[in-house]
Amino acid sequence: MFQKILFTFLLSFSPFGESRFGIPYGIQQGLDIKIVFIVALIANLLVFPVLYKVITISNKHLLKNRLYKRSVLFLESRAKTKTKHVIQKYGIWGLMIFVMIPLPVTGAYIGTIAAFVYKINYKKAFLAISSGITISCILVVFLWPYIAEIVWPFILTFL
Repeated sequence: MFQKILFTFLLSFSPFGESRFGIPYGIQQGLDIKIVFIVALIANLLVFPVLYKVITISNKHLLKNRLYKRSVLFLESRAKTKTKHVIQKYGIWGLMIFVMIPLPVTGAYIGTIAAFVYKINYKKAFLAISSGITISCILVVFLWPYIAEIVWPFILTFL
């Protein structure tokens, strides 16, 4: 059981699906839905502070490296492309809505990068991203029984 919970946590923390993959995995493994929700939510909530700190430290020390700088510019442009209209139009609420949508490439990782790129206040960004993650987890838990037959085979191809 511990391995299933750990894997649910790791899937929910990973950039390859976040809690959108972690919750279905935990449910499919027969874990209690409350435990799955809490584990996936905690893992996904940890993404913002960890990634924001990693970005801050690595930019401070590695931005002089050409390969690193090229990678950073690529990720920044991708985050801007994905979030530009929503964040520019709605600000913090737009960031929350972007993270809230339970689809790939709309989660905490791109939201955190966007918050860093647009220089959104740390506390406001944390609140917006955390709210979006929480709503997204609730949506996944409640929608999972209706979409399991369609989505689960797709998820299994990645695991």
